[in-house]
Amino acid sequence: LISSLLPLVALLAIFYFLIIRPQQKQAKAHKEMVSNLKKGDKIVTNGGLMVEVTKVEETYFVVKHTDGSEMRLVREFVAKLLEE
Repeated sequence: LISSLLPLVALLAIFYFLIIRPQQKQAKAHKEMVSNLKKGDKIVTNGGLMVEVTKVEETYFVVKHTDGSEMRLVREFVAKLLEE
């Protein structure tokens, strides 16, 4: 019985360490990055817009595009922080 379950357990362990765990780490790092955003940070949205954060709210950011237009962006749609 143990010899028949051992390959299944090994497969589950490999699946966990190669797929699930790195994805959890990436999600945690993204959540931390979004929570640390402040006024003046330049970000890229999931839609590909490069904007600057002008105001931080609880559920969204007010961002400004290079043409001066301001818009609200939901926190979940921040892709990454632009490094200068």
